[in-house]
Amino acid sequence: MSEAMHIVLDDTAMAAAGQGNILASRLIHRAHAEPDWFLYAPVCSLIEADRARPGTAEHIAAMPGITVLDLDLSAALAMAREATWGPAHAQYAAQPTPDRPDGAVVATTVPKQWEGRPVRVLDLTP
Repeated sequence: MSEAMHIVLDDTAMAAAGQGNILASRLIHRAHAEPDWFLYAPVCSLIEADRARPGTAEHIAAMPGITVLDLDLSAALAMAREATWGPAHAQYAAQPTPDRPDGAVVATTVPKQWEGRPVRVLDLTP
């Protein structure tokens, strides 16, 4: 028996999934096929991904293995100090919660943008 895997997709990972990135596709498949794999798409990151690659939001939101995370008040307050909302919402979503005591891993194709931030990173660069 394995532990649950919780992964937050940042905007670059979502855009990469829409462009056929094999590693992003594998994550999406596992989240759909395996009960202990969970993928999250923070709504602010989803917006950033759609701005970079139009149509990404609809594509990601339609996938049954991905949970879109709304922007609630506590997330908005935590993000208010940040310069960009997409990465800030992904970072907030990756923090530990009662459901995810170890937090989540942030999947990205630009791991350098996460250097110095308090998150674990999964590099989706092929």
